[in-house]
Amino acid sequence: MTTAIRSEFDQGIALTRHPDEPGRYDGELGSGWQIGGGVNGGLLLAMAGHALSLEHGAQEPGGHADPVSISGYYLSASTPGPATVRTEVLRAGRSLSTGTASLSQDGVERLRVVASHGDLAAADGEVRTTAQPPQLPPPDQCIGVEHAPKELIAQAALLERFDLRLDPATIGWALGQPSGNGRIQGWFRLADGREPDPLLLLLVADALPPVTFDLGLPGWAPTIELTVHLRARPVPGWLRVTHATRNVAGGYFEEDAEVWDEAGRLVAQSRQLARVPRPV
Repeated sequence: MTTAIRSEFDQGIALTRHPDEPGRYDGELGSGWQIGGGVNGGLLLAMAGHALSLEHGAQEPGGHADPVSISGYYLSASTPGPATVRTEVLRAGRSLSTGTASLSQDGVERLRVVASHGDLAAADGEVRTTAQPPQLPPPDQCIGVEHAPKELIAQAALLERFDLRLDPATIGWALGQPSGNGRIQGWFRLADGREPDPLLLLLVADALPPVTFDLGLPGWAPTIELTVHLRARPVPGWLRVTHATRNVAGGYFEEDAEVWDEAGRLVAQSRQLARVPRPV
């Protein structure tokens, strides 16, 4: 069984169930998702989450297709090429199923995941929140990837897969004038027009440039651990994304993200721990 391929993202996380090994899925990490020295951590998380969705019966009535809470620990840098995801179901419940996934290449483990999956459509109910979406200029008044520094594009092939429009108030770092606030935010959608869904939100949580850029610390920041909480299935259209940090200490920093859909709903929240970029 091979999953349907509808866009570059779907191709990036496409998996084939192994005929002889239960819980094993095989895929291919594409070079178009590289950032710095490896494949983007959000795409890896989405591939592992996809494997667990299939294992939890995503294609069956009543299956648990949607990641609700997923945490990934990045053990080694991934590279373009074949990848294997091995899954184990720890608990299959009525509303949530929990499992683990290990993504490896040539026998070297790249990512270890623990996640709970459910049906986000069934969870749509009363919403009580004090959170507010970021106030951004319209997408056509924000700064697109085509204006990014050439050296940034050269290190981040995945940016060509995105239609990313950054808030002009948070891109001083691109002009050599970082604000020091530790915040980057903007509009996001895929360049090929694929609409957002829960698996794509796992990529979006790690899609913006590292917030350390806004602290005057250029260079790519390797992720140690990334946790994403999904609150609802997003409606079609643009996503508003904000990344921020409040603490850089001991060579590490946290990066908190919020993802809002066009209906003004907070659809995902995440926190990751990453290494401070090394001096260039």
